[in-house]
Amino acid sequence: MAANPAPALALEAVGKTFTMHLQGGLRLPVVHGVTVRVLPGECVVLGGPSGAGKSSLLKIAYGNYRCDEGHVLVREPDEIVDVATAEPRRIIRLRRTTIGYVSQFLRVIPRVPALDVVIQAAVEQGFVPDDAATRARTLLARLNVPERLWTLPPATFSGGEQQRVNIARGFVADHPILLLDEPTASLDARNRAAVVDLIREKKDRGVAILGIFHDEDVRDRVADRIVDVTRFASAA
Repeated sequence: MAANPAPALALEAVGKTFTMHLQGGLRLPVVHGVTVRVLPGECVVLGGPSGAGKSSLLKIAYGNYRCDEGHVLVREPDEIVDVATAEPRRIIRLRRTTIGYVSQFLRVIPRVPALDVVIQAAVEQGFVPDDAATRARTLLARLNVPERLWTLPPATFSGGEQQRVNIARGFVADHPILLLDEPTASLDARNRAAVVDLIREKKDRGVAILGIFHDEDVRDRVADRIVDVTRFASAA
């Protein structure tokens, strides 16, 4: 009998409390004891209402927030890295090689053209510029970003166009783990369908995906499992 595959990403007993230093040190418990494991080729969706801590968990997995307790284990070919205790330099390296992240908002250097934003994400993972450019053009086209916009900075785009550039930047490289924070929230049906196709292709290639999808149709089409984050709500 074959052994169960090892998770690519594992949150083990993770807890987080925010301290409001400008409010007299008020402490706001968010989650406690969160355990979520994501296998290669699997999409696990974090469910629950707004404010339950879903986006905070993605930021903890990416190393933007430090958890107060527990471990965030990322499997690499030669070692397992605990994001909860890793040095900043190690986390930066993980982001280049192993963990991709699509946030709710596009944050880029002003005046950099959209095509270059996507190309740079591939180059940072080691693609040669010509290959990176080919991948970037293909993704922008699949996401229906008009070619006339590719040489313009995304700050001039609509919200939906900016988000499609954001998705292209997150999907252009070959990260084994992808974190998706409501990637389809500002998209119409046609572009949501394009993103669903991209997610399914990543799963077919063995990518482990941890995501948040408030769009029920998208969630039902990509999720292998849904984890209700309210199960891990901290008591005030």
